[in-house]
Amino acid sequence: MPKLTKRAVEALPLEAKDYFVWDSQIAGFGVRVMPSGAKTYQAQYRKGGRTRRVSIGRHGKITVDEARKLAKEVMGQVAKGENPAEEIAQHRRAPTVAALCERFFDAHVKERCKPSTQREYRRAIDLFIAPALGSFKVVDVERKDITELHHKFRDKPYQANRTLGVLSKMFNLAEIWGLRPDGSNPCRHVPKYREEKRERYLHQDELQRLGQVLAEAEQDGSETPFVVAAFRLLILTGCRLGEIQTLQWSFITDAGMELPDTKTGARRIPLPQAARAVLSALPRLPDNPYVIAGAVPGHYATDLQKPWRRIRKRAGLPNVRIHDLRHTYASNAVSSGMPIQMVGRLLGHSQIQTTMRYAHLADDPVRRAAEENAARLNTFVGAQVPGHGLRLVK
Repeated sequence: MPKLTKRAVEALPLEAKDYFVWDSQIAGFGVRVMPSGAKTYQAQYRKGGRTRRVSIGRHGKITVDEARKLAKEVMGQVAKGENPAEEIAQHRRAPTVAALCERFFDAHVKERCKPSTQREYRRAIDLFIAPALGSFKVVDVERKDITELHHKFRDKPYQANRTLGVLSKMFNLAEIWGLRPDGSNPCRHVPKYREEKRERYLHQDELQRLGQVLAEAEQDGSETPFVVAAFRLLILTGCRLGEIQTLQWSFITDAGMELPDTKTGARRIPLPQAARAVLSALPRLPDNPYVIAGAVPGHYATDLQKPWRRIRKRAGLPNVRIHDLRHTYASNAVSSGMPIQMVGRLLGHSQIQTTMRYAHLADDPVRRAAEENAARLNTFVGAQVPGHGLRLVK
C-alpha cells in the first residue's frame, strides 16, 4: 500500500478479524484495524529474534503525521539498542503505591518495628498515603507528588513530617527491591515543617487537684481502680504510657520493674515505695497477667484516653495530655537538682540529647542556691541592696 494518509486510513474497510496495513515510506509504521472500527497506529520492529509492536495512538486522537513522527522516534530508540515495547510492558506490570504499601508493611514494618510503631505506620498508610498516591505506579511518583501531599497537611506539621518519613523509608526499600532506580527516592530534598516542641508540666497546685480528682474517682467508682492506678504510676515512675498499660505482675521484682521490651529495648525501672503502695492496693485478677486490667478478661485496659479526658476535665486541666505526666516527672527531678544524666537513665532515654530538653530547668536550683549563699554572706559584710538607702552623689 502507498503512503498512509488520513483519507486512506478512513477508507479502510472493517473485517471479521483485525488486520494491519503498513506504510510504504517508513518500514514498521502501520495501522491496525479492529472489527469494532477502532484504528490504531503501530510501530513494529524485531528485537531478540521476536517481533515487537508498540501502539502509538488511536486514529482520530492523533493525526497520521503525528503518528508517523512518533513511529520514527520508536525506531530511533530501537536503533540505539533499546526495547520500547518491553519498557511499556514492564511499566504496565509495575506495582502501584498501594501494593508497595502492603509489601512495605508486611515485609518490613511487621518484621522490624514495635507494635506501637506498627500502628503509627498503618495509620499513616491508611489515612494519608494510600488515598492520595495508592493508584500511582511506583515508578511514576515524582517529588512534586510528595511535596503536594506533604503541603496538604501543613496545618499539622507533626503528622505531615511523620508521613514524609514513612514515604521516604518506603521508597528507599522500593529501590532495594528493584522497583525504582537507585537514588530516585522522590522524598529527597523535601523540607520538613518546623515542629513546635510542647513543654507542659504540672505545677504543684495542679498536681494537688489531679490527685484529689483521682481519689474522688476511686471512691465514687466513676473510674476503675486499675485506671486510677495507671495514672498514679505514670506520675510516680515517669514511664511511657505503653510501659504501664502493658505492665505484667511477673515483671515486678524486688529490684523494680523488669520490662522485657520498651521503646529503647529491655530496661529496669526503679519502683519507689509510693509506687509499690499503689500496686499493693490493686487486686490481682485470676487468669489476667496484666496489672492494669481491662474490661475484657485476660487483657489490659486498651483505652486510657477516654478516662483521662474525664479526669482532666474534673481537675480543670483541659489541655494536659497523658504524656505530660512524664514531662512533669522529669521536670520535677531536674528542678530539684538531680543530674541530667540520672534523669535520662530514669526516663530510659538512649541519647542524652533527648533529656537535654529539660536542661534549662536545672538553672532553678542553681539560682536558689546562689540567692541563699549570697544572703548568708550578706549578713556578714552588710552589703546594701540597690534602691535602699542609696545616696545620689553629685
